Amino acid sequence: MRDRRKGSTAMSTVALLGTGIMGTGMARNLLRSGLEVRVWNRTREKAAALAADGAVVADSPAEAVAGADVVITMLADGAAVARAMAAAVEGLSAGQVWAQMGTVGVASLRELAGFAEEHGLVFVDAPVQGTRQPAEAGTLVVLVGGPADPRLDPVFAAVGSKVLRVGEEPGAATRLKLATVGYAITVTAAIGEALALAEGLGVDPDLFARAVTGGPMDNPYLQAKMRAVLDRDFTPSFTVRGAEKDTGLIAEAAESAGVSVDLAVAARARFHRADALGHGDEDMAAGYFAGFPDQP
Repeated sequence: MRDRRKGSTAMSTVALLGTGIMGTGMARNLLRSGLEVRVWNRTREKAAALAADGAVVADSPAEAVAGADVVITMLADGAAVARAMAAAVEGLSAGQVWAQMGTVGVASLRELAGFAEEHGLVFVDAPVQGTRQPAEAGTLVVLVGGPADPRLDPVFAAVGSKVLRVGEEPGAATRLKLATVGYAITVTAAIGEALALAEGLGVDPDLFARAVTGGPMDNPYLQAKMRAVLDRDFTPSFTVRGAEKDTGLIAEAAESAGVSVDLAVAARARFHRADALGHGDEDMAAGYFAGFPDQP
């Protein structure tokens, strides 16, 4: 029988539930580091692609987690995580460590932590900061709230270039993640709005790019998102629909804390319009199209 106690450094199997944009990159880096990885995804085809990399593709969450030392959830939202973990119950064992690494918001995290306590799991709040490219390169920033468990050390080392421990209780990392992702999302919305305004005023958007490049407002993130708009290359690193979801979580958390997040609320409205225009699965830089609500 495998030792799945907190003090054990033995690591043989990681179960990763959720192989979307982020989960796929993370799974490949876990495999490259020499870990045994089982993957599950609601749309099986997305998980099946990882078989060529050496992953074991499970038909159910329960099959994926059975006997695993570490369980990772990297799903779209709290409801999806709750459904997957409920379906995994028959395969769970007391003492397994569960790293919740997606962005689910404060309210959902409390419910998930309660589920973990009910089933005797070691629950670690560990959302990641980064998009497709860092996930594929293994350079995510892992924000960690919860107990330090040595079984997670090789996992975090495989998927991230930086681990930032922010508290002993689950929730601290999620609160920080909402602040950091809010910054990225609102900056992206501002870039799209500025480019749309330039175009609407009859200004070549490339002139905007030339005006800000090399000046005090310039930075690599601006260049990446601006280039996506100018080249009309919206290959998703983080989708419009994902940004809309996260700004909703930010607004929900802010309201409970008595904080006004006007930019996040405005950004959410822009991403909602872009989604309605058919850009929901594109990179969040496609929030640019929200500037032209009357155009298909």
